[in-house]
Amino acid sequence: MGRQKIVITGASSGLGEEMARRFAAMGRDVGLCARRVDRLEALRAELTARHPDITVAVAAMDVTDHESVVAGVEALRDSLGGLDRMIVNAGLGKGARLGTGRAGVNLETARTNFVGVVSQVEAALAVFREQNAGHLVLVSSVSADRGLPGSKAVYSASKAGVSALGEALVAELRRTPIAVTTVLPGYVATDMSSRAGDAGRLMSSLDDGVSAMVEAIEKEVTRSALPGLTWKAIDVVLRALPRRVTDGLV
Repeated sequence: MGRQKIVITGASSGLGEEMARRFAAMGRDVGLCARRVDRLEALRAELTARHPDITVAVAAMDVTDHESVVAGVEALRDSLGGLDRMIVNAGLGKGARLGTGRAGVNLETARTNFVGVVSQVEAALAVFREQNAGHLVLVSSVSADRGLPGSKAVYSASKAGVSALGEALVAELRRTPIAVTTVLPGYVATDMSSRAGDAGRLMSSLDDGVSAMVEAIEKEVTRSALPGLTWKAIDVVLRALPRRVTDGLV
């Protein structure tokens, strides 16, 4: 049955919420964590009503508080009776142009999207190393390759850090039973992308975006830009060609 016990951070909305629905429909036990526990409880009620044979656990988690992250991961592991896969999805789409007097927004984005990811990875790998097994999934962004039009510099930089962390972990863990996958979505229709002003830019539906993410995660590839061939091609172009060629493509 594959990885049966799955924890998803940032599961109260968007990509995390929809991934929880997909894995629950596949018969997997899911642990849901985020700051908005009321949203998680509503999702748990929905999932258990639709899939009464699975276990759905909920834990509050603030990814900028390391103790909260460790406590949340351990609580969900105990509630699920184990941890086979952790999807590090929690993040912010915020950010402002640097030097415009909104340093607080940029610092919050950097802390959440990168330092918060490090906390989540620390907690997950502590469990995986102890049990000598597990699958770590990092949700980055195609904007990690190079800032895309409309994306803020700090957001792109924070996601570049996530991608670099994933690459380094693949090398570090290559001789262990711990797998690492980094997924890099392009523009996917979520509330977060709408607030960030991404609407209309090669936007993929939430259904298509999450379907591609779940497929890549299940295959346990090390790295995948998605959804579809368009974003895979954009990923290659952004990584390989000079800016004078790529500016204006997206």
